Amino acid sequence: MTPDPPAGLGRDLGVGAGVDGEARRRLGAAQARVVAALVGGAEPPEGFDAERLRVQAGSLVAKRRSVVARLRPDAARAAGKDLVADFAAYARSRTAPPPGYRADADDFAAWLRTQGKMPAAPGEPAQSGELAQSRELAQSGELAQSGESGAVRGSVKGAWWRWLRRGVG
Repeated sequence: MTPDPPAGLGRDLGVGAGVDGEARRRLGAAQARVVAALVGGAEPPEGFDAERLRVQAGSLVAKRRSVVARLRPDAARAAGKDLVADFAAYARSRTAPPPGYRADADDFAAWLRTQGKMPAAPGEPAQSGELAQSRELAQSGELAQSGESGAVRGSVKGAWWRWLRRGVG
């Protein structure tokens, strides 16, 4: 038996047969509020158990932290025994996680550098703003005009193929 959806979702939004544009807009807005509560620290939407959302949000941060520590062991070493507290502070400082774990790991390392806990690696952007700007340039295609896109495309393509060969699960 499926439990009834929280107030403001499900039947109230017209979910089911004959969903119109307004119902989809309301559902999208309700989903955005749930996501904002889970990853952005926003207030829980009406009808949701605040404690359950807090616990789930903590679990999502813990998952991000463990993946980031595997992808950037240098950042995990730099944070040391403060990794849990530092990553929680980093996560709270953002309205939303970056697009992907690698970007999250790199941004956390940049955040640690701004806190004076991690030296910049040779050839690595010194500030998180520079890292985010590099990512935005790569996504916008502006690097293609500067002649650097082949390296970016190649590294992304290589990572994609390595992931595919590794298999899912």
